[in-house]
Amino acid sequence: MILLLGRRLLLMVPILLVVSFLVFGLVVAVPGDPAITLAGDNATPERIAEIRGQLGLDDPLAQQYGRWVGGVVQGDLGASLFSGRPVATSIAERMPVTIGLATLSMIVALLISIPAGIIAATKRGRWPDRVATFLASAGLAMPSFFLGLVLVLVFSLQLGWLPATGYVPFEVDPVLWLKHMILPAITLGAAAAAETTRQLRSSLSDVLQQDYIRTARAKGTRAGSVIVHHALKNAAVPVVTVLGFQVAFLLGGSVIVEQIFALPGLGGLAIRAVIDRDIPVIQGVVVFAAVLVMVVNLAVDLLYGWLNPKIRTA
Repeated sequence: MILLLGRRLLLMVPILLVVSFLVFGLVVAVPGDPAITLAGDNATPERIAEIRGQLGLDDPLAQQYGRWVGGVVQGDLGASLFSGRPVATSIAERMPVTIGLATLSMIVALLISIPAGIIAATKRGRWPDRVATFLASAGLAMPSFFLGLVLVLVFSLQLGWLPATGYVPFEVDPVLWLKHMILPAITLGAAAAAETTRQLRSSLSDVLQQDYIRTARAKGTRAGSVIVHHALKNAAVPVVTVLGFQVAFLLGGSVIVEQIFALPGLGGLAIRAVIDRDIPVIQGVVVFAAVLVMVVNLAVDLLYGWLNPKIRTA
């Protein structure tokens, strides 16, 4: 396991370099000039040129890239072109909202998908399987913004059970935090639950057809014990891989969900930065998201190695 961890950490270095190059290149290629935005509509060409010089936008791209990467390596993501605040500070303030939403959404997805996938696999071809398959397909097809609006209409406006918008930090009031996060988490976790249910159903159905499962059943082992102690761990190998991919999906989907429920997360920060063409903030948010996804995928690889010992020496 230590060798697996070492190899994965070494692979992260070139991946981070590629990510940094792509982030810098894509942001630079975005149309528009931040100097013009900062200078205002009636600014003179001299004033625009002065601002470009102050921001270092007239330097060669290689020099700009080297300066930016050097700062990132030292933990300096730069400062916002408009507010002047350090990008790292802005990300740190909004990070708990987005990570909390993604974590709660993943919990919701697992709470739905694990029982649904097990029921569908063990009742394959029967009506529980058909119902689970239909709901999974509906969950994948339904846009998150539509589901969010429906949840707000039903549980906030009509029933009044949960707040429609707003946010309360967890450390201030955990109960209110949960009330504000339930609807966003369900909205974001529905598609992840649907995909995980489909994968678990397929994987578990294949495992249940294996000879060792038939042997366990022939020995009189209870059906629940066969699933939990024999089938589920082997069926979880491809499911864990899917869950790793879902992290990137949850981070991307949180941009829309945060806007629907007025959550002060990284999604709002990124959208505002794109509108203002605040290059340091855009780069900082994307790099942070990329590193977060890589760390989660590293954890998934380690879990995958625990579930499948063959890849520990691969």
